[in-house]
Amino acid sequence: MTTAAAGIRDIGGIGDLGDLLAEPLATATATAAHALAGHAPLGVAFSGGVDSATLLALAVRTLGADAVVAVLGVSSSLATDERTRAHETAASIGARLVEVQTHEGSSAAYRANGPDRCFHCKDELFTRISDDLVAELGLAAVAYGENADDARRPDRPGSRAATQHRVLRPLAEAGMTKAMVRELARALEVPVADKPAAPCLASRIPHFSEVTPEKLAQVDAAETALRRLGFTDSRVRHHGDVARIELPTAELTTAVERREEVDAAVRAAGFRFAALDLRGIQSGAFTLPLVSVRG
Repeated sequence: MTTAAAGIRDIGGIGDLGDLLAEPLATATATAAHALAGHAPLGVAFSGGVDSATLLALAVRTLGADAVVAVLGVSSSLATDERTRAHETAASIGARLVEVQTHEGSSAAYRANGPDRCFHCKDELFTRISDDLVAELGLAAVAYGENADDARRPDRPGSRAATQHRVLRPLAEAGMTKAMVRELARALEVPVADKPAAPCLASRIPHFSEVTPEKLAQVDAAETALRRLGFTDSRVRHHGDVARIELPTAELTTAVERREEVDAAVRAAGFRFAALDLRGIQSGAFTLPLVSVRG
């Protein structure tokens, strides 16, 4: 048994997980588990994506299901299908989930949609958790699922909000990359281990174009319709009357072959025109060109 595996065994509830993991993931998992120990009851800021779901599952294994609560922020920027799937994922992990209503849309800075929009969104989420849930649930700490790759990206201003609210980030601090998170998720049998990233709906609106509930609803409806057509992932970028559709590159040919259905689905969501982006899905498409690389 490696030293890291032995360290994992020292944490209650982890059991023989260390035997399933190769280095360096075993070391990173042990480090993250140790960072969680002693923080019970723990609230996990939960989106239903692979990072927060893996953190939630690790917290449950480390602290016990009764000492962990998944906290889902709900607003018009959360896609309808993502909300449903988050509940399903938390139930599969065996964790209690509570919803907290967030009101980032009331912030002029958030609506202005600068490159720091995510800061204002995360600041609102962590404020609502602190003000509405920490005392009610008796939480000793709150953690969220930033990974080491995200920590190095310049387009993640939400990290600053986590720092200001003293939110734990055990995966990132353990050096766990996105690939490592997915590997750990498979070992923990997290159902969304291979789920594509699903940024909030506001990320589909170009910076400095106001974020409104109406635009968010259009994007949600269009992306939901594309999923119903069988596309595995999508980003519908909101350019006024035009919906710029990003799909996995392997599915672009299918979109062209089914262009009438794609066009109808998008126009039914309130757009006048549907444009297919031949570059496929682009992470950080609006934000990365506007920010500098972190030192």
